[in-house]
Amino acid sequence: MLLSMSLVLWISVVFCSCNDTSIKRDKLFDIPKTCFINLFSLNRSMTSFDSNDELATAHLLWTTASLPEEYLGRLRLTPHPDCTVNSSFKLAEAAQTSIGLSALSAALFHDLRTGVKQDVSVDARLAVLEFRSESFYTLDRKAPGPIWDQIAGLYKTKDGRVRIHTNFPHHRHGILDLLKIPNTPAVTKAQVQDALLQWTSQDFERQAGEARMCAFALRSFEEWDQHPHAQALVGTPPVVIKRIGDAPRRQIEEGVQPSKHALEGIRVLDLSRVLAGPVAGRTLAAHGADDLLVTSPLLPALPDLDVDTSRGKRTTQLDLTHTEDSEKLKSLARDADVFLQAYRPGALEVKGFGVDELMKMEGKRKHGIVCANLCAWGWDGPWKDRRGFDSLVQTSTGFNVAEGQAYSAYLASIGQAADPEPRPFPMQALDHTAGYLLAFGINAALCKTITEGGSWEVQVSLAAVGQWIRSLGKVSPEEAFGKGKPLPSSSFPQHEEIQRLSVDWPQSNQLHGRSRTMTALRHAAVLSRTPVREGRVEEGEPGAPLVLDSSQATW
Repeated sequence: MLLSMSLVLWISVVFCSCNDTSIKRDKLFDIPKTCFINLFSLNRSMTSFDSNDELATAHLLWTTASLPEEYLGRLRLTPHPDCTVNSSFKLAEAAQTSIGLSALSAALFHDLRTGVKQDVSVDARLAVLEFRSESFYTLDRKAPGPIWDQIAGLYKTKDGRVRIHTNFPHHRHGILDLLKIPNTPAVTKAQVQDALLQWTSQDFERQAGEARMCAFALRSFEEWDQHPHAQALVGTPPVVIKRIGDAPRRQIEEGVQPSKHALEGIRVLDLSRVLAGPVAGRTLAAHGADDLLVTSPLLPALPDLDVDTSRGKRTTQLDLTHTEDSEKLKSLARDADVFLQAYRPGALEVKGFGVDELMKMEGKRKHGIVCANLCAWGWDGPWKDRRGFDSLVQTSTGFNVAEGQAYSAYLASIGQAADPEPRPFPMQALDHTAGYLLAFGINAALCKTITEGGSWEVQVSLAAVGQWIRSLGKVSPEEAFGKGKPLPSSSFPQHEEIQRLSVDWPQSNQLHGRSRTMTALRHAAVLSRTPVREGRVEEGEPGAPLVLDSSQATW
């Protein structure tokens, strides 16, 4: 059966390698080196996986990463996962595939270091729940606070609708300035709505962009496909992995003993914020990496998100406007295996931490570095420098309109006809998918530091991930909303399903007073030989830092 052209168009992973053919590689990676590998010319008939096989999507991403095809047989995913969540898009497939690949690639890295093979399994329902983990944790037996600012959301304009994102104080202030509304806690959605009715959607989107604020017009797929940025993204894969420089291969000692966790000993310097980037770092930490999350004391935080996404990490703060702190970060980078950042393109380059600069920072590390970069809109096109978040990308690229149309069709099918209303995904699916795919790309690059040597860059954007999810196809309205299982409420006391699937996370330090305890969903990936870390401090695992300055800025 041939793979649909839409799926071929988007499911691809780019690898650019230098022309050095003198490097010997492990037999697992005995695949000719190319400058550009993609799947635009491939179809399902070229693979042993049927188009209805739950591994078909994973197979395409895995093999185009030049990872050994036979290893994919060690991954177990849930067949026919669509009914595990109520969406007309294949979010469950995206969830279990991205989580599964992030775990399988960690297992492969462990295999390359130790020779120990293992199996990986992912339950689709737990995967989709984990895609909303920030709503399903407790701290001191209490639910997290509200994630959304009180005026954030979708509003009508003169000619359509626009979504504003105001979770950060400076973004809220900037949006209200544009609307000429005083920024006070008493501002209501009704006031914002009245003000936005004086604007057209695209005029406000444009003005917000010029003011470096976060607001985007609601578009259908048809409208988005005509947008210059959508056209600039055509052909962009969800994960880009490219070789950026020469370096010796990572040396593996003979007779090395298996590690307790797959990524044990890997140092991740994590400069990520909000959700997608932190999810990637949290995933690496779950597989045993020493993830040091570095944030700035000058930037606003989102504590109710940070508590969840920092589980298993160490946290510290550095002010890069101070020479001393900048030098500390350079010292950390010299010995890091992975440099993970989620700021807008170029934001760290001006501070001396671009890809070229990072490759030149040499300390005790004798092999190449993996530079992992995440952003909202990608590295090309008119919006490449714009700020963006999951909800905004969903809105502007057509998902909210399409999901609303599907839900309206479902209501009509059961005799409850209603005009279509924009409908967001039941979780921040772009953020979470991007985070796990970024972790997959990082692990694949780490494998290449063993088999090929070199330094590598991994790029993931929310917009390209959205294209990939769209390419997976849709579920019928009746299947999506009639049979699809809704996510539990995030209210407290927690739903029985969440309680049953959660584990305790003790606080990893007591520098800030009394010890606190959180509960959080367990990781959806199960590895047969190197289980993920889940806060078992009595066994030497890190707990949950709960604050952004739990550790010193050292390895």
